[in-house]
Amino acid sequence: MVLVLWIILMSHVPHIVFLDRATIPAFIQLKPFTFECTVDMHDNTPPNLVAERIENADIVITNKVRIDNDSLSRASLLKLVAISATGTNVVDVKACEIRGCVVSNIRNYAVNSVPEHALALIFALRRSLIPYHASVKAGRWQQSGQFCYFDYPIKDLANSTLGIFGSGALGSSLANLARGLGMKTVFASRKGQAPRDGNYRPFDEVVETSDILSLHLPLTPETRNMISDPEFDRMKPSALLINTARGGLVDEEALVRAIKGKKIGGAAFDVVTTEPMPDSHPFMALMDYPNFILTPHVAWASEEAIQTLADQLINNINAFVRGEIRNQVFS
Repeated sequence: MVLVLWIILMSHVPHIVFLDRATIPAFIQLKPFTFECTVDMHDNTPPNLVAERIENADIVITNKVRIDNDSLSRASLLKLVAISATGTNVVDVKACEIRGCVVSNIRNYAVNSVPEHALALIFALRRSLIPYHASVKAGRWQQSGQFCYFDYPIKDLANSTLGIFGSGALGSSLANLARGLGMKTVFASRKGQAPRDGNYRPFDEVVETSDILSLHLPLTPETRNMISDPEFDRMKPSALLINTARGGLVDEEALVRAIKGKKIGGAAFDVVTTEPMPDSHPFMALMDYPNFILTPHVAWASEEAIQTLADQLINNINAFVRGEIRNQVFS
């Protein structure tokens, strides 16, 4: 199959279309392609223009622009969809396979950035950094009459238990960082499944016993809303929930109820189900809560991680044109 794709692709000058170049910052340089080609770069592509823009493409690059079966129906030349991210839910992989089109993605590029961001969120919540900063800005320190004040809780990380959901590169990297701080780390088994070996603890046990819970799983039908009202009811009242993985892993309405009802100690998210977050999103009700932090899906976005992503993206494409398939995604 690889040889056939290569022969077809090299029968003419390949045309490449990048549907959402703006998802990679302008200061990040893309390496040159190692073959003769034509390239169309679009900062973004609305859904109604996807089919038109990929119609004559041999290779399409997308990060968040959805490529579905309908848009693929006009792309008779398409041989590779290169996803410039790890998540693959934006592409109908099965429809691509039926058409003989390879799908590739980016892997293990943010093994420092995402865990460090998760740890930063843990520090911020555990030590109440944001509410203390906001209160100083509001004049509370001057009003206190003391060298310090104790309006918000502060707890050490040492000897606390970190429950990690997802034992891949990111979850494992966070575990290493946490152990260096003297934290106890446990990996949760999949919800509703028995632990596969001694390195995992039952899902419900991790929910109930962890001081901090951090999510590092893909969004699938099995993981959607894996944390909802029943899980919040079983967590420690002081527990913190961290999500730098995917919106949809947590029932967002249930999280709002848990924070407002003081069922848990706090939460910090970098992802939501709809991005950018609309004004009607449930999390808008939590924006003034001192124990809730929301960042705009930037856990992955250290300059080093983005450059690694960009380099791997171009390497995947260059390799494909040489006849080598890297990071292929299957349905």
